[in-house]
Amino acid sequence: MAVLFILFFGLMALGVPIAGAIGLAIFHNSATLGTMSASFIGRSLISSLDSFPILAVPMFILAGEIMGQGGISKRLFNFANACLGWMTGGVAIATIFTCMLFGAISGSGVATFAAVGLIMIPLMEAQGYDKGFVTGLTASAGGLGVLIPPSLPLVMYGISANESIGSLFMGGILPGCVTGLALMLYAYFFCRRHPVDNQLNNRISIWKSVKEGFWALLCPVIILGGIYGGIFTATEAAAVSVLYGILVSKFIYKTIQFRQLPSFFLNAARTNAPVLLIVTVATVFGRVLSLAQFPTMVSNAVLGISDNPIVIMLIINLLLLVTGMLMDTLPAIVILTPILLPIAAGIGISPLHFGVIMIANLAIGFVTPPIGVNLYTAAALTKMPVSQVAKAAVGPICALLAALLLINIFPALSTFLPGLLS
Repeated sequence: MAVLFILFFGLMALGVPIAGAIGLAIFHNSATLGTMSASFIGRSLISSLDSFPILAVPMFILAGEIMGQGGISKRLFNFANACLGWMTGGVAIATIFTCMLFGAISGSGVATFAAVGLIMIPLMEAQGYDKGFVTGLTASAGGLGVLIPPSLPLVMYGISANESIGSLFMGGILPGCVTGLALMLYAYFFCRRHPVDNQLNNRISIWKSVKEGFWALLCPVIILGGIYGGIFTATEAAAVSVLYGILVSKFIYKTIQFRQLPSFFLNAARTNAPVLLIVTVATVFGRVLSLAQFPTMVSNAVLGISDNPIVIMLIINLLLLVTGMLMDTLPAIVILTPILLPIAAGIGISPLHFGVIMIANLAIGFVTPPIGVNLYTAAALTKMPVSQVAKAAVGPICALLAALLLINIFPALSTFLPGLLS
């Protein structure tokens, strides 16, 4: 196991793509130790994608692409700004709220940041906001897309832990709101110390914003209502969101043409292909670890340090935070869930609550170097150095850590709504 992990992290340090690093580590392990045959690895690579729930991943990615290009994110912002734009730091707070609303459509942290940041960062900079502040804040708020349901990481955790995806979606609502509120409080106090003229000239009334953005606001209601009402599954909801995005953007808002759809499909495929490749090899990696009894070894090692649940959860949280800095969210979930879930269950943490804790930890990895995807996306979008964006994200990261602490301390944030539903 030591050789396996040394090879994996060594290859990543040399710049090998994560899917290649995992795959080469698996084949080296198989060739030298005979853990599993090459034919078994091949069958596992195919069977890891032979799953109905995993279809939600490409569908939500495509839905986020269509709705971002179709102007739905702009209408969501108009509503958020009408509600919150009047207060200190109102435009920044409205941007965070927009990320929460768009996260309830796209299910992706990167898609949420790209769709909202492309519009809001230049707009807030023109209003007089500090460029570093708005870039770091929006990049951090983009991570809300993985907590607010529907969420691709929650789908992947549900598959890995054999948990109800609908219950996980319901369990992510309150923690996502708490995290969003923590970022809003940070934005409010920052803007109290660095005041700006935050009243947009084109700000509209709440009623007008609801009227113009009604169909955009209705999307998360339809998707989540359909899941919780038992009308369709989370995977079917992803397909519904794609169809809804096309119909609304084409026939109601008239912001896209059918001839543009191939380019949307191509962009979504470019995003989705590496994601599913990583998930495939990460699933096989998890099976290698299971065959070697690695989860049991880790569990015994952690429990050998202490039997205090607080100490154990502190160790798990630190491990997840470090993992989020080094690895993308989806492969981290696939690899770590079978290792850490038995430890959490052994100290009385419900699988549902642990799933939300895991996603909240890994969401911080979107804005922590060296892997932080949103950092590099923000740097490309604003032409700022990555180091400068990372420095600007320190304050928002502290707010995210405060929210993570509350999620750990109060399990009811994750379990209350699913319990109410059941």
